[in-house]
Amino acid sequence: MQDTQILKNWLTNFELYFKCLILSLILQKISAILGNEFFKARHMTKSRREFLGISMMLGLSSVIEASPLQKLIDFKKSDKKLKILILGGTSFLGPHQIAYALKRGHEVSIFSRGKTKPKIHPELFSEVEQLTGDREDNLEALKNRTWDVVIDNSGRKTKWTEDTAKLLVDKVGYYMYTSSVSVYYPFTGDDFSETRSVLTEIPENATEDEKPTYAYGVMKATSELAAMNTFGEDRSIIVRPHLIVGPGDPTNRFPYWLARIEKGGDFIIPGKTDEVVQYIDVRDLAEWMIRLAENKTTGIYNGAGPGFELTTNAFVHGIHASYNVPINYIQIDDFDFLIENSIIGIQPWVVQLPEYAGMSKTDTSKAIASGLTFRSLSDTVSATKTWWYSDAVSQERRDNILNGERSFMKREQDILEKWSTRKK
Repeated sequence: MQDTQILKNWLTNFELYFKCLILSLILQKISAILGNEFFKARHMTKSRREFLGISMMLGLSSVIEASPLQKLIDFKKSDKKLKILILGGTSFLGPHQIAYALKRGHEVSIFSRGKTKPKIHPELFSEVEQLTGDREDNLEALKNRTWDVVIDNSGRKTKWTEDTAKLLVDKVGYYMYTSSVSVYYPFTGDDFSETRSVLTEIPENATEDEKPTYAYGVMKATSELAAMNTFGEDRSIIVRPHLIVGPGDPTNRFPYWLARIEKGGDFIIPGKTDEVVQYIDVRDLAEWMIRLAENKTTGIYNGAGPGFELTTNAFVHGIHASYNVPINYIQIDDFDFLIENSIIGIQPWVVQLPEYAGMSKTDTSKAIASGLTFRSLSDTVSATKTWWYSDAVSQERRDNILNGERSFMKREQDILEKWSTRKK
């Protein structure tokens, strides 16, 4: 009986793969008839509906629906082709948005000063319309043009967002503004959902040290309002990302910890064991934003991962799993000691100050419901490592991240000696 079942399973699998082979041969024949251009790799990402349409004609739809072959087909093409304008687009988030948008079959234009040479997906920029100008005083290239959506990644002044929104309001369907969770500063209280009130002015009692942090959050909040006041809430999409990490990161916040863990040895984990950390992989953020545009999903959304509560210790161990090196973890949980030795705010760790207490408690339920998904930490580490050791990163930057004058590693041994003395 068992042998009979095994034989049946074998015959079923043989039939499946035989049909897959026939399908492959038929597609090759169609390619030869219609021309190779039609079946170039970038056009093979047909939508699930399109592919099943072909397979139904071939009598194979039921096989594809029920078989592992479904996992082998890239159903990444969007049903509707969009014309997307990205303000910025050459630095960190933009190239990943471009890569995904092109993969989905959209047309992309970018507007920048033309001074930043893209180091992420540089090969794709030949497929992108590149408009040159300056958001401060030269928007000529944007006049008398139409797009389905504009994605404002470079809105670093409220006036910039206000000017572009007013210029494009009758020429563009939707305005997407890339904001920040910094609009919630100071991170006090328990509610970090999109309905939380945000400051639109720097408080009069803010100290000189606090003013720059307040100023950034206020700028983002007022820029959000500039977009919504011009386009209306029904045509505005506001995304508030947390710390963005991954390939192309222009900061050393995340790359430092990868480089440091790779060296092994005595390793400081600042803060308490139950503190949590949030971050978002740049690719998850970019792809989700494009899907929001495709679906015309308006509103305000927090963009943070990893999608569950992750302690800083679990975060460290998660990174360590990607490196085959011995590490001796040393937890420094004395708040006064952290303050005295300037170990506060070594991101993406928690900033152990009252005004940052809720920074890693951003509510992402609304974003997840709208389609935000998360890669694993190991995926983020792997992609960042590949980028970090590529030609996109200079050897000078790789050297300075651990040996530069401002590197935390330069102070590690001294801090560990002080901590050892303190504990005696």
